[in-house]
Amino acid sequence: MHFVAFIAEKILAAVFLLAGATKLMQGRQWTTDAAALGTPPVLAPLVPWWELLVGALLAVELWRPVPAIAAAATLMAFTVVLVRVLRSGTRPTCACFGALSARPVSWGHVARNGVFVLLAVMVIAKTR
Repeated sequence: MHFVAFIAEKILAAVFLLAGATKLMQGRQWTTDAAALGTPPVLAPLVPWWELLVGALLAVELWRPVPAIAAAATLMAFTVVLVRVLRSGTRPTCACFGALSARPVSWGHVARNGVFVLLAVMVIAKTR
């Protein structure tokens, strides 16, 4: 179980680092995409930095299990946003991974987030 949780932690770290970095690389396009998803304008510029922080803390295994808890909470919040968007009938660009996520929001994104939450839970369980 420890090896599986270790791999889960590294995957989750990579996901958060990639998500934050690709959003930053998009510059203002990220805030436009975030607005289309309903992200409050005050939060949009902070999201990539938050993702980078969580990803970095997961990568270096610092302050366990706090980064994994933060990752799970963040992913659940993102999932709520995705479900809300899907229920509204609109299909903006996901932008979850910046320019790498050019497809419209779908239930597949919700399922993917569910897998990522499961990874975070595995990391949290490992530290107890």
